Amino acid sequence: MIKYKLLFPVLLLLAGTIHAQNVEFKSGNFKDDKDGFKNATEAIKAGDAYFELANQAIFETREPGFNFHLALKEYEKAQTFNPDNALLNFKIGACYINSTSPYKGFAFIQKADELDPACDPFLPYYKGVMLHLQGKYQEAVKSFQTFENNYKKSDNFSKFVSQRKGQCKHGEQYERNELRAWVDNVSVLNTEYDEIAPSITTDGAEIVFSSNRPNKNTPNEIGGYDMDIYSSTSVEGEWQKALPLKGSVNTAADEVSNNLYYDGTKMLIHRDNGGQSDIYETFLRGLDWSEPKAMHYNINSKANERFASYDYDNYRVYYARDNANRSNGFDIMVSGVESFKEKTFGMGVMVSPVNTRFHDGPVFLHLDGETMYMASEGHESMGGYDIFVSKKVNGQWTKPVNMGYPINTPYDDFFFASTANGKFAYIASNRDGGAGGFDIYKVTFWGPEKQPAVVTEDYLLASIIMPMKDAEVEATVEVKKKSLTVFKGKTLDDMTGKAVEAVIEITDNATGKVIQNFTTNSATGKFIISLNSGKNYGIAVKADGYLFHSENFDIPNGSADNLVDKEIRLKNIKIGSKIALRNIFFDTGKSTLRSESNAELERLVKLMKDVPRLKIEISGHTDNTGSASLNDKLSQERAEAVVNYLKSKGVAADRMTAMGYGSSRPIASNGNAEGRQENRRTEFEIKAN
Repeated sequence: MIKYKLLFPVLLLLAGTIHAQNVEFKSGNFKDDKDGFKNATEAIKAGDAYFELANQAIFETREPGFNFHLALKEYEKAQTFNPDNALLNFKIGACYINSTSPYKGFAFIQKADELDPACDPFLPYYKGVMLHLQGKYQEAVKSFQTFENNYKKSDNFSKFVSQRKGQCKHGEQYERNELRAWVDNVSVLNTEYDEIAPSITTDGAEIVFSSNRPNKNTPNEIGGYDMDIYSSTSVEGEWQKALPLKGSVNTAADEVSNNLYYDGTKMLIHRDNGGQSDIYETFLRGLDWSEPKAMHYNINSKANERFASYDYDNYRVYYARDNANRSNGFDIMVSGVESFKEKTFGMGVMVSPVNTRFHDGPVFLHLDGETMYMASEGHESMGGYDIFVSKKVNGQWTKPVNMGYPINTPYDDFFFASTANGKFAYIASNRDGGAGGFDIYKVTFWGPEKQPAVVTEDYLLASIIMPMKDAEVEATVEVKKKSLTVFKGKTLDDMTGKAVEAVIEITDNATGKVIQNFTTNSATGKFIISLNSGKNYGIAVKADGYLFHSENFDIPNGSADNLVDKEIRLKNIKIGSKIALRNIFFDTGKSTLRSESNAELERLVKLMKDVPRLKIEISGHTDNTGSASLNDKLSQERAEAVVNYLKSKGVAADRMTAMGYGSSRPIASNGNAEGRQENRRTEFEIKAN
């Protein structure tokens, strides 16, 4: 609403001067104020120098920097002296349209057109841009055609006219086929300044973004502030007030968040310092983010790099790079890791199918490893930057497809950060109706409409005039979908409830191979991991001075996306501490250890060797199904099987005892399948240390 309040007085002014005549900047028109005339013409001359530089950058598909802002600052001085000059109104309108608040230029373009439609050869073009942004696609195309008919220069600008005409065509098409999604302004995160570059953790509970709202640094040459990075936490589905990122990331330069790693432990940013933009990486240490370190020279070149993204497997980084020798703007590149230890990367390679003759990027790689979301001014955009999606097929990225309206509009819509299940995403847009400039928006996908299939010609007797066809349920179709389970939580001391820094090890139980190894946050104990379907996972949690903890996740192929939120309470290594060994497996009714148990057993062997004074009891437990005597016997044999394994690995027999308790010590109800599964377990208890 702020936007309309600012624009309303301007419209009233125009309404009163709609029949005003074009007042040229000639000394004869201002005989009574020679000093004012001199100051105004000098301001226009100074503004024109910046305006020319900005337009030259646009022609060459480069960023205009502050030049439009600096030109506007000078033009506004002259505007207060003579508000009825067509050419000056055109230039002010053009400056605004090339800003992050393009709607502020509409009144000036309209006035220039009314005062003198021939004041500048580019007026029909900018009038077309105005109409395009207003969604008046047919009128915009006519204005672009008028410009094209009169502009006969053989320069690079023809591609922009063709682009705009195509965008109008696409805009009509996308609006007719509106996407089933809500796009809502996240008002608590936004200000009258620019908010861009949202990035979230896979569970959607933490968000970071960049903003040029006022900060402690000195304003720049146009009176604006540098970009800093801010963060917010979701509490019961509501974002809290955004605060500057803690630690050493924000400086007097422009810091723009690029991609928060899926578990929230590290982040790629780009920093623009004196016109040179490079990519940096920072790590979360406790509550603070570390001093950003510049990425390897094969990523950061003499050109400008920005908008980087981690790939799902952490082996590649995607980013955008400009090229001074070409007029295609920024292109999307990819570099692969050569050495994690040395933090070296291979040469950047262009991702050819997704790049255009215009600016491409930012880019976001989804956790599924098969989906790329990217922003581009090219492809089949409906205006400015649009967000597109590309799929990896046989190792190659497909031609990007526009995500459609209302995610995309004739304004700039870019950045894309999705939750693991793909139901929600966050974007940045400068569409009209926000708080000002670029704002953060939340996208909620509805999913496809579900309708019964009508296939038979059998009529129901209930209707004769308007017979109804019999609705038949379609046969089940197998859909190949890579689903994800997000396992998040905290590692805490079981007695005090305080955070414990722990190492979490993920093992494929079928192969015994360790898939992933990481450390939980030292200040909060938080962790987030994502597990693909189709595997049985062993999850071991280890911390100095604590018994290790294990979890088991069996995620069959075709499982639905899931979120598990769990506190893992670690027990001190003291007499009486007890732990369930969740990744020890036996065949039903037998005491033979299965091979999937090896990883868990080896962790137990290591514990016994690391703490040589430890003495333990291995106990077997069953549910209450079947004969009590058989359950006692089976539980005893299973406990002995574990002890025998430890003996075979060199653990002294006098440090272990085996006890079978049958169903006498349940930890859950035996009245349901879940409870009985909990009760069927192997435990160990510390008897001496």
